[in-house]
Amino acid sequence: MRLEFASQVALKAMALALALMLGGSFAHAAGGATPLDKYLDGLKTLRVSFTQSIEDSRGRKTDQSKGALIVSRPGKFRWEIHPSGSGTAAQLLVADGRNLWFFDPDLEQVTVKPMDAALTATPAMLLSGGADVRSSFDISNAAASAGLEWVRVAPKTADADFREALLGFGSGELKRMVLKDKLGQTATLDFDHTQRNAPVKPEEVMFTPPAGADVIGTPSK
Repeated sequence: MRLEFASQVALKAMALALALMLGGSFAHAAGGATPLDKYLDGLKTLRVSFTQSIEDSRGRKTDQSKGALIVSRPGKFRWEIHPSGSGTAAQLLVADGRNLWFFDPDLEQVTVKPMDAALTATPAMLLSGGADVRSSFDISNAAASAGLEWVRVAPKTADADFREALLGFGSGELKRMVLKDKLGQTATLDFDHTQRNAPVKPEEVMFTPPAGADVIGTPSK
């Protein structure tokens, strides 16, 4: 199996995580702050590595991979993932604040779209900032388990890519995210080596297509 299926689930998970991390306004719930509110308070940059596993609707593991995420608020990130079974080349997704770039080295192909167009109707539409996260998501505390405090996130619209997500926090850090899509598939991301508000160089959240790569789409200038 090539990595398209794994990538689609991974990108949905990424979209949700980054929508929450990079969103502009985050009003507290009526019942008080959640661990997610506390986590986002004062967050400017983030460096974290992760291990991702994907299960189908029958609970069978279909893919496992590793990756790294760099966040620079507002609206910039670098998401690098090494899918299993595809050699050592990493897939790369970069938001530079204006465009969203996706590079598949196996195909030697770059896809680019302006961020507003690329992220419409997905959780990551909030990446551009200035949005109230709770206008698009229901966010509530869930029961603690596995030594973590959990927050449940569910979209308010029926056309969203995912059904629900659970974010697990421990010692004030995001440790795990479990995302379920409409087909019953589940992506689980375990985060480690977190560096909060560490320096991020501008070039780390920029992208230039490699020489010889096919470029699909037109970037916004």
